[in-house]
Amino acid sequence: MSVPITYLDSSAIIKRYVRESGSDTVRDAFMRAYSGDEVLSFSVWNIGEVLGVLDRARRIGRLNSDKYSLVRNRFLREVKRMSKIGILLLVPLRRRILVDSWKIVEKHHIYVADALQIATARNIGADAFLTGDRRLHEVALSENLRSSLLA
Repeated sequence: MSVPITYLDSSAIIKRYVRESGSDTVRDAFMRAYSGDEVLSFSVWNIGEVLGVLDRARRIGRLNSDKYSLVRNRFLREVKRMSKIGILLLVPLRRRILVDSWKIVEKHHIYVADALQIATARNIGADAFLTGDRRLHEVALSENLRSSLLA
């Protein structure tokens, strides 16, 4: 029997490294992955989005430079380690996923980066979809993903 795959959008990933509402749920997902009970997944696109969010947090003073460096390095090390041991499915940006995301953009009138999350989760057959974005959660549900809103 294969383990379930939980897809994390960028807002969910951030909750792993910056304590905020929903962080406990994300922490629990990581613990299940480390114990072999599930596999976490996200697109390579998310790496850039997470780095952008962290950089913005530093620029506006939410994270000081030391905290930014600590969180950034922890994120990148954990992605590398989890990928290496097989508990993170890091999905490459594929033409089919991009084309599917364009259809989602036109159907639901959302940003392509958000549509990409849904298209990627669908493409890999994710069993669960975690997001902190209410609109993305609603669209994910309408696209038949088992989405949970982190609040």
